Amino acid sequence: MTLIADTEPTVFETVESEVRSYCRAWPTVFERATGSRLFDEHGRPFLDFFAGAGSLNYGHNNPALKRPLLDYLGSDGITHGLDMSTTAKRRFLKTFRSAVLEPRGLPYKVMFPGPTGTNAVEAALKLARKVTGRKTVVSFTNAFHGMSLGSLALTGNAGKRAGAGVPLTHTTQMPFDHYLGGVTPDFLWFERLLEDSGSGLDHPAAVIVETVQGEGGVNVARAEWLRGLADLCRRRDMLLIVDDIQMGCGRTGDFFSFEEAGITPDIVTLSKSISGYGLPMSLCLFRDELDMWRPGEHNGTFRGNNPAFVTATAALETYWRDGTLRDRTLRRAATVEAALAELGTEAAPRGRGLVWGLEFEDGERAAAVCRRAFELGLLVETSGPRDEVVKLLPPLTVTDDELDEGLGILARAVRHTA
Repeated sequence: MTLIADTEPTVFETVESEVRSYCRAWPTVFERATGSRLFDEHGRPFLDFFAGAGSLNYGHNNPALKRPLLDYLGSDGITHGLDMSTTAKRRFLKTFRSAVLEPRGLPYKVMFPGPTGTNAVEAALKLARKVTGRKTVVSFTNAFHGMSLGSLALTGNAGKRAGAGVPLTHTTQMPFDHYLGGVTPDFLWFERLLEDSGSGLDHPAAVIVETVQGEGGVNVARAEWLRGLADLCRRRDMLLIVDDIQMGCGRTGDFFSFEEAGITPDIVTLSKSISGYGLPMSLCLFRDELDMWRPGEHNGTFRGNNPAFVTATAALETYWRDGTLRDRTLRRAATVEAALAELGTEAAPRGRGLVWGLEFEDGERAAAVCRRAFELGLLVETSGPRDEVVKLLPPLTVTDDELDEGLGILARAVRHTA
């Protein structure tokens, strides 16, 4: 595929802020999308292994979700509802309870904190501090939890943290699983700080963790490590928050990424694919006894996105009434792992379900692989502290042929940039 760059400045360059990023990696103008493919304004197809940074687990314009949305809009259904009671919200809550919470025995209340993942994280932090009366929250090396100030304080990436412009406080970072290469027992440093009154660590209100660090480089926490963390939080009177914004909604196989470890977090944040259609929506889930909010104590103008309730309900009804999607995702995980292992890169591929990372020696090589993949018709991005990891996030609905096609393109991109 030959891509011809425009020589004249575009309206994106002359009007839009310099903060834009993805458009620099993929220099074309996209026009439409369906399933696992996007098409630019010249009709060129691109296989999408980016999936809206994990917001499109069910693909683009999935007809099982689009039809209910169009019907709802066509009937003049409520679009903007703040936290008012609506028929669309009622259907979502009933379906979420029956399809997700009850089958897993999860004792959660549901909060709609705002349209984005960082809104959910901010709500979780505020609630944890309100419930415990403490300020410090522990996160982990290479974590990513969002770009608003509270979430950014939990984030490890130095470049992202530098954008805050103010001190990022009331957080402490601990080593993520594998960070110390297995040379010390899990949580040894964390436990020692908690025990020592001279350590300078204030008793934390909560610990927040991603079971798989997507932006951090596809770092996968072992199930036993997560169980150890849950036990530590329980013994030391700290709330456990799982940030499932990118890894939830089936990305790792199960609906929640923490299910494999058999733990029940105190608080869970969801966003990205919870709406199923790429519409802004987020949830903060928490145990019933933690629901200490006063009415209106945490709110937001766009927390009642009713079209998102409609598509979210359709996604749950279509994909989460049985284990079909979970089983298919886990089978495809084996296909991806085997294909990536054959590429012979500097490090073994790592991932779970349909999130995988391929690590290179440096960010330049990883970026070159992504550029070449784009030229060949595949969208993938980099992640990791040095952008040294090529990250794969195909839609969960990708067909076997599309998966093979994308993996083949990636293999060619790796060879072409060697």
